[in-house]
Amino acid sequence: MALQLWETLKEAIIVYTGLSPATFFTLLALILAIYYVITGLFPSSDHRHEAPRDFEPQMEPLRPPVQIGEVTEEELKVYDGSDPEKPLLMAIKGQIYDVSQSRMFYGPNGPYALFAGKDASRALAKMSFEEKDLTGDISGLGPFELEALQDWEYKFMGKYVKVGTVKPKVPVTEPSESTPRGAESSKPTEDGPSESADIKNDEPLPKVDADKE
Repeated sequence: MALQLWETLKEAIIVYTGLSPATFFTLLALILAIYYVITGLFPSSDHRHEAPRDFEPQMEPLRPPVQIGEVTEEELKVYDGSDPEKPLLMAIKGQIYDVSQSRMFYGPNGPYALFAGKDASRALAKMSFEEKDLTGDISGLGPFELEALQDWEYKFMGKYVKVGTVKPKVPVTEPSESTPRGAESSKPTEDGPSESADIKNDEPLPKVDADKE
């Protein structure tokens, strides 16, 4: 059946085009090749208008870094990327960097989003994602952890702009209790005799022997 259709097709090509089947299919392939080349060089107007819209979010320019100076840890939390009008900031060893250009990593829903708006020195040194390690306290870290933290700091210094520092916490000191509680009570007052004087006056007088007088 297929052989009969092929023979019929060849006869039709010869009758209607005057060309042999081989010449006909060669010309057809050449015409299709020229068509695809021309369409590739001159895209349609619809494609020219759609391309910029597809790339528009990626081509949005970043705002220049803004220096914020010295801030507390609480003030730093507002720069965690939740507000698109604010820069995306992160601190290492008390130094704050603008990481807005890496929003896909440190912004909301990013793999390192929990580090944003914080001094995550301890977490970076330990490569930890636990809440208790999201702090700038690096006391007690081992040499390998400190070396890893140093690598992170070098990376941030070379890639991002430093915009401020984290204000160190001032330790709260309790009042000293070295002074004995009874020290003030034993001090003489101007309005009356001291306690020692009262004690001396309460002592019984020595008994006098009447026979000797």
